[in-house]
Amino acid sequence: MLSKLTVIIVTYKTDRNILRNCINSIDRKVKIKIIENSENFENKEIFENDFSNLSIYCTGKNLGMGNGNNFGINLVKTRYALILNPDTICDANFFTKINDYFTKEIKFSIIGATYKNEKTYSASGYFEENIKKNNINEYSTQTSSLKKVDWVMGCSMLIDLDKFSSKKLFDENFFLYFEEFDLCKRVKDKEEDVFVSKDLIIDHLGNMGSFATDKNLKLDAEKLREWHWMWSTFYFYKKNYGFFYALKKTKGKLLRSFVKMIYYYFIFNKVLKAKYTCRLMGLLNSIFGKKSWYRVNSQYQ
Repeated sequence: MLSKLTVIIVTYKTDRNILRNCINSIDRKVKIKIIENSENFENKEIFENDFSNLSIYCTGKNLGMGNGNNFGINLVKTRYALILNPDTICDANFFTKINDYFTKEIKFSIIGATYKNEKTYSASGYFEENIKKNNINEYSTQTSSLKKVDWVMGCSMLIDLDKFSSKKLFDENFFLYFEEFDLCKRVKDKEEDVFVSKDLIIDHLGNMGSFATDKNLKLDAEKLREWHWMWSTFYFYKKNYGFFYALKKTKGKLLRSFVKMIYYYFIFNKVLKAKYTCRLMGLLNSIFGKKSWYRVNSQYQ
């Protein structure tokens, strides 16, 4: 049954040890497609020789997470795709358990995984409108291992591609963050099912899947994350709930970012000033309808 599955891993100058740990946790019977979001994947031949089930493709430039995954999904020939971040490690029983969902009886559009350490942050949740309605904690009638949710984190998403009319699943206006929430929202709006599985367990390192592991580029990575987190937050709310709702949800963030930027400017804290400047500019660019254009220096395009 694992022949029905392809794993997609989007990388961007990812630390090779972190990536190798991820690949080693994947069953060797499963096809893996690495999508490198740049012009060159170093050590390509070594990786493809070490893992016979793996193939590597370069996009030519940094497309972002959603667009990079769309690039990979377009290459998939199997019914099911598993999107994995390169800084994840699958539990020893992950692929034995995932096999259980490839039956006619189990119907889903997306299934997310459970984090090994759920106390740190949640791998799934509910949109605000359903929390207000108390429309949560509904378990699947198909199997006790699945719980219905509104969204799952994009670091591990099992997708039934037959449920989608196009392989362009993710909104490519997002460069980073919120693309998985947007996809899940569209699935829920079609009254189809998003689940989280208690049996699919991953260890997620977090923010270790790209050049951020380079200590010399830590500030660049943080600035990129802050800018796009704010841009994507506003865009997600505007797209799904309207401009004025988005403005209401983010006006506090806008004010705090401005005040903190000024404060850190006057106390000469360049790092925090840069952080809050990026937060402010990301949000303002989104409010004014600008694209998610911000990148770090040209070496990391």
